[in-house]
Amino acid sequence: MTVGTNWAGNHVYRAERLHRPTSLEQVQEIVSAAERIRVLGSRHSFTDIADSTELLSLEAVQSAATPLAGIEVDAAHGTVTLGGGVRYGELADVLRDEGVALHNLASLPHISVAGAVATATHGSGVANGNLATAVAALEMVTSDGEIVRASRGDADFEGMVVGLGALGAVTRLTLDVEPAYEVEQRVYEHLAWDSLSANLDAITAGGYSVSLFTLWGEDVDLVWVKSRTGQGAPPEGDLFGATPAAVDRNPVIGLDPTPCNPQLGRPGLWSDRLPHFRMGFTPSAGDELQSEYLVGSGDAVAALEAVRSLAGRIRPLLLTCEIRTIAADRLWMSTAYDRASVALHFTWKPEPDAVAGVLVALEEALAPFGARPHWGKVFRADAGTIAPLYPRHADFLRLAARLDPRGAFGNAWFERNVVGLR
Repeated sequence: MTVGTNWAGNHVYRAERLHRPTSLEQVQEIVSAAERIRVLGSRHSFTDIADSTELLSLEAVQSAATPLAGIEVDAAHGTVTLGGGVRYGELADVLRDEGVALHNLASLPHISVAGAVATATHGSGVANGNLATAVAALEMVTSDGEIVRASRGDADFEGMVVGLGALGAVTRLTLDVEPAYEVEQRVYEHLAWDSLSANLDAITAGGYSVSLFTLWGEDVDLVWVKSRTGQGAPPEGDLFGATPAAVDRNPVIGLDPTPCNPQLGRPGLWSDRLPHFRMGFTPSAGDELQSEYLVGSGDAVAALEAVRSLAGRIRPLLLTCEIRTIAADRLWMSTAYDRASVALHFTWKPEPDAVAGVLVALEEALAPFGARPHWGKVFRADAGTIAPLYPRHADFLRLAARLDPRGAFGNAWFERNVVGLR
């Protein structure tokens, strides 16, 4: 049996079998019988993080009591509970009908909720934690087939949320929700690097969610400012020297903006503005690779200068680079653990060998700033480099050994990048 490739096409899954259970009981049976197994989500990871001898899809697992893809909204308690196979676009459709919202979204609505949580994927905003920080409770099936449930405040909960797929199969998640809100976004063009360096904090705090896009040329090409309607709109004039865009733009410089959500200050629901791209279209450029590194906000200006020194090597391989902020959190393996962060997200042309060579130089330039690579994207660092960046790393390995003593959810990626066995 051939499982196929990930979304980017740069990884061919080695799994010998793909399971598609339709009940929690079947998940328990499959997991307890498998020697090595991982959950396969929406295939938006760019590495072998979700690969194993056997794979498990949770898309068909639904509860008879909650037929809407296993989604159950409890507006009175400010939560939504959903199945492990649900994607953000699907979830947003249900939340929209219930008049509630998530605190933030990533740039793509196409990704699975459980996969985004497990890898600490994020949107943007100086006051917004990554998507995993919305988790109030979770349920997982461990390698012995037992069901483990944990809620915010429980022992080890903060280690279980960003689990890297290594603790068990997450079958249910409960997320915080709030009353629905509207967002409007404006795009500004050609922000000078000197202006960004002098005003980085003011620019990134100038909206509910702010993203900057650059090809590392003479200036920052685009600044996207997303503001909650009624809570202060971005300026209609210049933004620290950047001028308002007269038409909608695509974050991938030069591409048609049709797949993107409306701009030019036109208000819309949170779910139709926080992601850059619309659900019904090919996300981002489609044919691409991605890397991302998070540094502490206090090191951001120096880190940007370090990357600019490599612009001549980076630019020929680049489709776009997004710069955004993330609030600090307390989730053990989160890339924003214990520090407010600035992320440098690189969308590369699909040239893996050339990208791998540039990443060596890029990671060397970012090393003085303790840059943490996004778990689901392409990077070169191994466990020896990564472990010191996470104060709770040893605690996480002990948690993994306790929840999965036979190592069924371990795989080559986990051993190479987290444990350090390869």
